[in-house]
Amino acid sequence: MRIPPYYRLPSWQRFFSGMVIGGIISWIIFLFMYGTMHEKQSTLIKEQKNHISKLENTLSYLQEEYKQLNTDKQDELTIQEVKIKILNNTKTKVELLSIHETEDRISQDLRSLLTKDLETVYQNKELIRKIIENKTVKIDDKAFSLKVKEMYFFTTTQITLELRYEN
Repeated sequence: MRIPPYYRLPSWQRFFSGMVIGGIISWIIFLFMYGTMHEKQSTLIKEQKNHISKLENTLSYLQEEYKQLNTDKQDELTIQEVKIKILNNTKTKVELLSIHETEDRISQDLRSLLTKDLETVYQNKELIRKIIENKTVKIDDKAFSLKVKEMYFFTTTQITLELRYEN
């Protein structure tokens, strides 16, 4: 079997040479388009990397500043509220209204702690404990003493007390 001698005919020679030249031109156009697109993308990526690094630097600076402000503010914490909770065991049968009124009276007695520095109040916790435990409370014509069970110090100071009969 033999290949027909189309290479000798000028019309076929023009067709094949046109295919080759068209392939080369299309390849050059493809490389040009791909190169410009790739260059734009690499430029965009570099700009985004620079923008990201600037934002990360800003973020780290703001985080450091935020931590510094938090430590400064934490050093300056003050007492905003004093909450008193009286636990009523079953031996002392006292009405809830009387317990609530007693909690309010003790809260009023401790209102001098409001707006005080947290560190100062914490250093005087034994004094606060003695003030509360030395207080005698009269509920329904009976004398009761208070025992401090728990004391939590933060912007809201919480004191848990236990109600006992006065001996």
